[in-house]
Amino acid sequence: MASRVLKLVPRSTLFFVLDLQTRFRPAIHEFDRVVNTTNKMLKVARLLEIPVIVSEQNPSKLGRSVEQLDFTQLGSLHRKTIEKSLFSLVTPELDAFLKSEENTHIKSLVLMGIESHICVLQTALDLLERNYDVHVLADGVSSCNKEEVPFALERMRQASAQITTSESAVYQLMADAGKPEFRAFAQIIKEETETTKNTLQALLGGTKAVLK
Repeated sequence: MASRVLKLVPRSTLFFVLDLQTRFRPAIHEFDRVVNTTNKMLKVARLLEIPVIVSEQNPSKLGRSVEQLDFTQLGSLHRKTIEKSLFSLVTPELDAFLKSEENTHIKSLVLMGIESHICVLQTALDLLERNYDVHVLADGVSSCNKEEVPFALERMRQASAQITTSESAVYQLMADAGKPEFRAFAQIIKEETETTKNTLQALLGGTKAVLK
């Protein structure tokens, strides 16, 4: 039997931004790099009209999402921010959202945020269990201990999540240089070139596990 090919298509894709909150900033390895990748994805979400769900872990104690994340640019594409105590973002509130009639077309979920071996991993496993295609941005996740990250990515890959990078994902979503949005898309990529390069080096320079 041929392997299933999992593609990203804007009309059936949803972005998840997990727990990029103020209290985590000093503890997370290269936190600001993860924020940079997320902001790039938000620009693409706005351009290609991809909805975004944000989560905040116990925000009364851990703070809200960092102010550097510009969710206001999304307008109604910022579907909701879910406050949670579960480590997984797959809460009853999210389950109800995904099962609603307006979201039955959603097939692919793109994950970014923290921590890779806790909230990102548990969210990925719960979504895979519900038969969604899960894509995890290797340059968009991190943990307190950087050594946890490659093992978390490998665990998700073993469970059938797609481990990719932000640039690979957004080009797959764009798909065609002939589309009218491509000029604006190319400008985003150009503006983010140096940041993308530095983030890849900082977060993935020593990553081996996902390449086995």
